[in-house]
Amino acid sequence: MMNQVEATGRYEVLSPWSEIDPLVLHAPATRLDTIEGKRIGLFCNFKRSAEPMLETAAHWLRERFPTVEPVFYRPQAPNVPEMESAAREQFSQWIDSVDGVILAVGD
Repeated sequence: MMNQVEATGRYEVLSPWSEIDPLVLHAPATRLDTIEGKRIGLFCNFKRSAEPMLETAAHWLRERFPTVEPVFYRPQAPNVPEMESAAREQFSQWIDSVDGVILAVGD
């Protein structure tokens, strides 16, 4: 019979919902009770205004809290998380050396 169609193809139906690994939730970092006498890390990304913003923040901190020590960190490569970069060890040491961190993303 010439008019009969054979079923030769298969279809796979996919869900539009993505499948993700469940994330482990972490509590937010403990807030400092004071910044007096603390080392405050200033993380500067590669956006052009980030550094001037953090320079202003450092000036403001020194002016209002003379015992605060601002400590800058400038990443080595754009668009690479520091924990995945060649500077990973340097970044870890910087994190361990400060009591709190301010991050600026300045366009």
